[in-house]
This record gives sequence, C-alpha cells and structure tokens, in this order.
Amino acid sequence: MSQLNNVLKSIDDGLPTALERLFDLLRIESISTDPAYKENCADAADWLSKELNEIGFQSRICKTTGHPMVLAHYHGVKDAPHVLFYGHYDVQPVDPPELWDRSPFDPKIIEREDGTSEIYGRGSGDDKGQLMTFVEACRAWISETGSQPCNVTIMFEGEEESGSPSLLPFLNEFKDELKADFALVCDTSMWDRETPAIATALRGNMGEEITIEAASRDLHSGYYGSAAANPIHILSKILADIRDENGRIVLDGFYDDVPEIPDDVLAQWGELGFSEEKFLGDVGLSVPAGEKGRSVMEQTWTRPTAEVNGIWGGYTGEGFKTVIPSQAHAKISFRLVGQQNPDKIRKTFRAFVEARLPKDCSVTFKSHGGSPAVHLDYNMPELQKAAKALTEEWSRETALIAMGGSIPVVGDFKRELGMDSLLIGFGLADDRIHSPNEKYELTSFHKGSRSWARILLALSS
Repeated sequence: MSQLNNVLKSIDDGLPTALERLFDLLRIESISTDPAYKENCADAADWLSKELNEIGFQSRICKTTGHPMVLAHYHGVKDAPHVLFYGHYDVQPVDPPELWDRSPFDPKIIEREDGTSEIYGRGSGDDKGQLMTFVEACRAWISETGSQPCNVTIMFEGEEESGSPSLLPFLNEFKDELKADFALVCDTSMWDRETPAIATALRGNMGEEITIEAASRDLHSGYYGSAAANPIHILSKILADIRDENGRIVLDGFYDDVPEIPDDVLAQWGELGFSEEKFLGDVGLSVPAGEKGRSVMEQTWTRPTAEVNGIWGGYTGEGFKTVIPSQAHAKISFRLVGQQNPDKIRKTFRAFVEARLPKDCSVTFKSHGGSPAVHLDYNMPELQKAAKALTEEWSRETALIAMGGSIPVVGDFKRELGMDSLLIGFGLADDRIHSPNEKYELTSFHKGSRSWARILLALSS
C-alpha cells in the first residue's frame, strides 16, 4: 500500500504538468475523416509514441493503409498478467465552427460557478483525455517504483472516428504482439459524476437496406389507383408486422439466444436512481415504446431491437404529385444481445420480408454490416478486482452497467484475439462529445488517472 500511496501522490503532485501534456495533444488537429488533416493525425501518433518511449515503453509507429497506429510494450514484470490497453487519438470534425465558444483546438480549463472545472477542447472527452489518464497512471508507477504492476501493451488507433477501415488488417498482421490476457478500453462513461462504472455488455448490430419494386415505372394514381400494387403500402405493412402489439419482434427464433439478466444485477440497476420519466422527458416523450413488462433500462441495455432508420419512395418534393411509385425503400437496424448471430438474424429477416411480398413485387437487399453483442461474465475475476479498485478511489459502489450502443473494437478483440475487454471510462453524459464545446471534467482526468493506478495494482494480484 505504501507503493500505491506514493504513486497516487505522484499523480496528485504532477497534475499541472499532466494537464500541460494533455493540452499539447489536444492542440493537434487529428481529424481522421478529412484527408486535409492527414499530417495532423501522423503528428498525434508521433507525439504519443515519443511520450510512451520517454516514460519507459518500447513504442513505435505502425503504418496502415490509412492513419498510423501506435504500438507500445512494457514487458518483463514477472508473475503478472499481460493487459492490452486501447484508445484512439483521432477526433471528430468541429463543424459547425460558429457554435464553439472558442477555438476547438485551443484547450483551456474553464471554472464554473459551482467551483468545478472542465477541460475544454475537441478530443478532451473522446478520446484524448481518456487515454491520457492511463498514460499518466503508467508514468507514475514507473517513476515511483521503476516498474509497473502488470505487463502492458498499448494500442492507439487513428481511425476510430472514421469507421476503423485499417483495424482488422492491423489486428491480423500484429496478432502475436497484441495477444494479452484481456483488454482495457477507455472510451466509455461513468454512471454519474460521483459513481464509477464498468460496462459489462454492449449490444451488437445488424443493418439492412431493402427496396421493394412493383410496376416498371411510376404510375398515375387516378388511372391505376387500386388496380396497381403500391410498394409504399406493401413496405409499410411489412415493417409494421415486425413487432406485435406487445412490442415483441416476431421474426422466427429471434429470441432464442437472448438471455435473461440475473435478478441481483437488475436489483443493482434499480438502486442507481435512473428516472424513466426524465430519460424520455428530455427528448419530449413520456411512454416507453418497447417490450411491455420491461423497464427502460432493460429495453435500452439488454433487449434486442428492430428500428426503421429511414423510409422513402415516390414524390417527396415541394407541392404534390399524384403518383403510385414503382419503388419503396427502407433502412432497418437490429441491435443484438446475448448470443444472437447477425448472419442468422439477417437471413431470418430476409425470409420474413420475402414471405409477405405480393406476386407482382420483387425485393432486393443490401447489407450494412453486422457484429455480435459482447457480454462479460459478472463473476469474471478481473471485473471484480477492477470494480473494487474503482470503489476504493471514488468511495461509491461501482455500477456494473450495460450499453445500448456498440463499440466495434471490443467485438474485434474477442473474435480476432480471443480476448475479453474491461470497458472503464470516466466520461459524463454532458461531455458534448461529437458536438461543439466538447469538454472533459477535470475530476474525470485527475481521478481517472488515480483509478487506473489502482486498477493496475489490483489486476496484478
């Protein structure tokens, strides 16, 4: 414990210089989706690699077909686990720039009236501030003890915000170097300002685009009305049939691989103080629309979905045009949980659509990718150790939460490297990531670094 106390004190005393380092990284305009910022992305990778080398890692830049990866190792710790830490140095575009209160790449500490402070700037919350909490924890351990509690490999990606096109080839090429006992991913949030959290589940995703075609051309609705099949009617009926009156999805076997959440976990969620009324009220709604008999937390965290993301056909311009369109289109996404297989769900959905087509109509499908859900065993030793370490730092019981969205790299680590991931982050819901005036709480940065210092020690035992 004396070693840990020295490390934590080092983090406390070094906070001003740690912020200077973070600000240097935040000033680099590493916007991955815009080719105009290609050199900036390379600069960010170079900055991180040099920083890791300076604190004792063996780090290098790995070229890809897109933006470079940073790959670093700190090995040689006997009788200790090997962890892979993942973060990304690229950021979202700043558009629209006129909505920012100051330059997005001119970071600053902003003090609020309530006495709290925030780190302002693009990338502060997603993901530069987050990844630097881990780097600062490693720095403190090495400077104070000459080593680290665990063997660590660090991988910093430069294309997370633009679809990660180089990620899978990189994982395959460097599989032997990346193999570890488990991964640590810092791209998530706390439950609230005082309550740390570990995300134990991520929903998967499967997307489909469908086009239903009837007549060979658009038709006059007076001349052909009622006699000719209307693809929009047909498509609307098919989409409406996906759910029953209780909100359940009726595709054959859809729920076969959907697990029930343990009662003790549901009980813990019930103690988090989540307000369904506020959650829906913040977006102008009041009535949950999913499966009846399921709480909103269950609906958004642990139950599968089928959502129509877009639908179009016929004339949609100004004024009016009385046609029966020849085609109708829709984009549908399924969020998946448990052991649901994206390919199986895709085949079942296509069969569902084809079975409901009238004789004169045809359908074409376009796949928009798919990935399975990720779920940790609640009794996983590493999960329990990390949760205890977080509780000790924040003096609040760590919330074991789920996430309704998807983090593709977590699934890739599982499929390609056979590794589970601990998703531990210190962001907050109001960090405005991907939006103007992005911020990261100063407390998140400071106590996030302290948290990782504790977690590394806890995982080593």
